[in-house]
Amino acid sequence: MTPAIELRGVRKTFGPKVAVTGIDLRIETGSVVAFLGPNGAGKTTTIRMIMSILFPDSGQISVLGKASAVESKDRIGYLPEERGLYRKMKVGAFLTYMCRLKGLPESSIAPRVAEWLDRVGLSDCSKKKCEELSKGMQQKVGFVASVIHEPELIILDEPFSGLDPVNARLLRELIDEQHRKGRTIIFSTHVMAHAEALCDHVVMINRGDKVLDEPMRIIRSNFDPRTVLLEPVTSGDPARQAAEHAQQGAAIREVPGVLEVQPPKLGQPAFSISLADNADPQEAIRRLVFALPVRRVELKRVRLEDVFVRLVGQTGGTGEEGSPGELAAAGSGPLEGE
Repeated sequence: MTPAIELRGVRKTFGPKVAVTGIDLRIETGSVVAFLGPNGAGKTTTIRMIMSILFPDSGQISVLGKASAVESKDRIGYLPEERGLYRKMKVGAFLTYMCRLKGLPESSIAPRVAEWLDRVGLSDCSKKKCEELSKGMQQKVGFVASVIHEPELIILDEPFSGLDPVNARLLRELIDEQHRKGRTIIFSTHVMAHAEALCDHVVMINRGDKVLDEPMRIIRSNFDPRTVLLEPVTSGDPARQAAEHAQQGAAIREVPGVLEVQPPKLGQPAFSISLADNADPQEAIRRLVFALPVRRVELKRVRLEDVFVRLVGQTGGTGEEGSPGELAAAGSGPLEGE
């Protein structure tokens, strides 16, 4: 099957700064891929090259089997990092314009706009100007604009920015719905929990280089933290807690295969126990249960946050800014007077 997106040796520089260094990437049709990386890593630059907003210095890009996103613009939905809304336009008029830009039949536009505004809880905002909406409301309007024409490929750059927990959950449900319909979805995010909940594949970029490109199931296997979480039985007396933890920690350290023990942190009841590379986790758990009374013991599941920190450390960046009107990318320039 032809991949939804393929990059071969793609490189992009801005003067002396190398933003993307020779990336090879293949995104399969129907997959949900998370783009992760620190600020300034090259995520947004890569997305903009995929969208033909920027052009690579070298390398090749194919999108939906075409040489560029421009040739497939009506089959793509795009939410830029900096919301590309026309601030002076009314919400309903803006979404109507986006539908026309994507070639939808005129008779279908009004009911479709009304349906989507209702789905995201903005049915009373159709006559409001985009600039009158809160950041989170603007984000929801941008998302609607990216999916209202039912595209095959959906690219979302920081889609959860500005959303409260309720609306973040709503957006996750809507993204999952698009996935069930067979759409290919790429999204960048700094919130690892969103990536874990939604994606089946992770691409991690650091300083313009691809440092990870694996399915989630492989990541969970390869990046096994070999950490056991153990919650011991305690008296419940705060005055005795420090002494109890010291005794329990000493008993845990005597168990074969235990490499390091971290006592419970404030507000957390469990010890964090790191196992040696040659230790059998199941055997270590069995020995721990016999070493001291426990309420709960489990092998810690790998988190994307742990993988992220291990691969890119604490390296930061200058960040990457969006440009107004990017929702109309590969379609049209700004409206008159905007």
